[in-house]
Amino acid sequence: MTTPDDSIALLIDSDNAPSAKISFIMAELASHGVANIRRAYGNWTKSGLKGWADVLLEHAIEPVQLYDLVKGKNATDIRLVIDAMDILYTKSVKTFALVSSDCDFTPLCNRLRAEGKQVIGFGGQNTPAPFIHSCSKFLYLDDDEKVAAERKAQRTSPDQLKGNTKLMNTLRSAIEACADEDGWAPLGPVGNHISNQSSIDHRTFGFAKLSGLLGAIDLFELEKNSNGTQGYRVRQRGKGPAKREG
Repeated sequence: MTTPDDSIALLIDSDNAPSAKISFIMAELASHGVANIRRAYGNWTKSGLKGWADVLLEHAIEPVQLYDLVKGKNATDIRLVIDAMDILYTKSVKTFALVSSDCDFTPLCNRLRAEGKQVIGFGGQNTPAPFIHSCSKFLYLDDDEKVAAERKAQRTSPDQLKGNTKLMNTLRSAIEACADEDGWAPLGPVGNHISNQSSIDHRTFGFAKLSGLLGAIDLFELEKNSNGTQGYRVRQRGKGPAKREG
């Protein structure tokens, strides 16, 4: 049974997002809850949106038709924002998923988060930083699979990771918040804490998993859980219990 705690509103700016990535988007959202509201906005009379039109029915996404009222302009952004605010005040939704590379949605993200909602953004590599940082979590969508492969091959070096002040502060804060008396923190809660506090995502740095990112930084200790359960735990080096004197 779906509850307000796992309900998601998926709102797609079809003019600024690749339809080829819909399966990735739906798979990612499945790990956060259930996308009960699914809408895609655009002028469906345009041939350029045929890719989206072909996948809407397959994923039970409602197409919202918006004609271009003035040449070179469209009403997509405004209608999407209006619907988001309507959902905010009339529906029990915990998470908003915004699919776009348009910086114009930054104020909307800020407002939704101010109301206690989680905002997951999906966009291209050209997405402006303000929109990325306004999201609770942001995932990149690459039209060209070659681009994604090249980014993975060009994984951020350990020295560059340690030099990223925002990243390091976020990781330390998350570990400290979830740590036990010995300084160890289970990786699952650490990842959740990072998602709740920042738009930082390990895939941005070329790592498929958070464990890979933490394992690449020698300021942290990473090991498999010792209690027989699957997964990892992490600790800041030097943060273990003080040695007892004999």
